[in-house]
Amino acid sequence: MRVTVSHALGGYAAVMTLAAAWLGLTAMASPAPAGTFTTIDVQRINVREPDGTLRMTISNHAQVPGIVYEKKEYPHPNRPEAGMIFYNDEGIENGGLVFNGGMKDGKRTNGGQLSFDRYMQDQTLQLVSEENGTERRVGIAITDRPEETMDIPAILRLRDMKPGPDVDAAAKKAGIGRAQRAWLGRATDGSVALILGDPQGRPRMKLGVADDGTPSIDLLDASGKVTKSVR
Repeated sequence: MRVTVSHALGGYAAVMTLAAAWLGLTAMASPAPAGTFTTIDVQRINVREPDGTLRMTISNHAQVPGIVYEKKEYPHPNRPEAGMIFYNDEGIENGGLVFNGGMKDGKRTNGGQLSFDRYMQDQTLQLVSEENGTERRVGIAITDRPEETMDIPAILRLRDMKPGPDVDAAAKKAGIGRAQRAWLGRATDGSVALILGDPQGRPRMKLGVADDGTPSIDLLDASGKVTKSVR
């Protein structure tokens, strides 16, 4: 059979097409090779699932993410730290490890917090360390949050409202609320205490040691009045 130039070129093209297709399928089937690095300088790293769902970020303060709500990111009203933000299976924020600090207005400041959130709500468990000049606060807090999920767009609109009954009602409707059920830690006055609260967040029992070393146990009523005390 006589092979012409056009036949040869056609055969070559067919072979190259098959080879490219095979390489493409092989690349899709094989995982990307792992890389090894000595040092990486970045401002932010996003960790995602294969389908693109965000699961964790590691970032400096300038690139720290905002609030992700229904797959849309909103500016965070108060997040001055760098660190790690955690996201659940749906890409909704559910905790983080953040930190900041430095000299501010001539005072030493330092802060760090590891926290975990309720589903589409705010923090329920916090490990906190704060320093502002001579004041230091360190401890573990357990907090109840509302059954309702937070409405982030509605919460952000509260910033334009004046304080008063209307903003309080709007905040409650938007899912804002907290009741601290337990605190174990050091207060800014130098005392340490275990404080247990009722479902409304009112302290009802306190086991503490003052900054001068005096121990005490106090039982309180709903108004905060001490009903029984051991010293």
